[in-house]
Amino acid sequence: MQYIDFHRSGGAEELYLASGKVPNVRKDEILIKVHAAGVNRPDILQRMGVYAPPADASKILGLEASGQVAAFGKEVEGWSIGDRVCALCNGGAYAEYVAVPIGQCLPIPDNLSFLEAAGLPEAFFTVWSNVFQCAGLKAGESLLVHGGGSGIGVTAIQFAKALGAKVYATTRSAEKCLACEDLGATLAINVCEEDFVDEVMIATDKKGVDVILDMVGGEYIQKNIACAALNARLVSIAFLKGAKTEVNFMQIMLKRLTLTGSVLRPKSSEVKALIAAELRQFIWPLLFSGQITPCVDRIFNLSDAADAHRYMESNKHFGKIILAVRR
Repeated sequence: MQYIDFHRSGGAEELYLASGKVPNVRKDEILIKVHAAGVNRPDILQRMGVYAPPADASKILGLEASGQVAAFGKEVEGWSIGDRVCALCNGGAYAEYVAVPIGQCLPIPDNLSFLEAAGLPEAFFTVWSNVFQCAGLKAGESLLVHGGGSGIGVTAIQFAKALGAKVYATTRSAEKCLACEDLGATLAINVCEEDFVDEVMIATDKKGVDVILDMVGGEYIQKNIACAALNARLVSIAFLKGAKTEVNFMQIMLKRLTLTGSVLRPKSSEVKALIAAELRQFIWPLLFSGQITPCVDRIFNLSDAADAHRYMESNKHFGKIILAVRR
């Protein structure tokens, strides 16, 4: 099979199209004939050598894929050869075939293409596990999501809106702000021109927001605390501006805040299966009905993975970047 490898840790120019063996399928896995794969920020970090995959995971890049069931292990039930499937992968999605634990696989709704479905798993698992399982966002509450134009951001906006929460988002352009509001954000804030703390406090009548999903870090950490409501929950999932900063813990105490965070990839297959089960119960019906829709920005061929990485690093995208493995 063909897959994307890299010569050494470094820039996108290190990526190249390689050939190798189709992965073996364990007793609790599905072998997916990959039609498309999503591009995610951890792929870039792994390529750069700063985010190593778990010891038992494929070293091939790629954390999500869509395609058809090509084979399955003896313990797998409920799937047939040829079924359309999308999956959260432990690695290996930038390839013509990938083996995935059964609990991390979900059926592709009939109204979605392989290209659209490839961009669902990583963002959907991340948002559900952090915003709803961990932070416990409820209908009637408010969510602030940073990076509103990212794959995580567009997913969080749609999930929260569909499930009855009010959503605020930050991004870095007026165009992306409009797009966030079109997706359902009550207010999108251009952080290049406005202070998000001031804007959030004005919009909430100085109450602040109940849940904050942050992938920026750095000075945003203290600013998040400043615009958090009483008993708010702050969830960190990345630190694009750094993981170290100065924090006023008095505000955390007085507001009774909860600060937490998580990384999806190292979680066990059992934990990921629980996330998948809840997605299937609560979110998949909204996909089937069209209330939640994929947001694909741009599609690259698998052989052009380097260009896809460069495009992600430019931060020009809104939504997901997809690699077409089979057209």
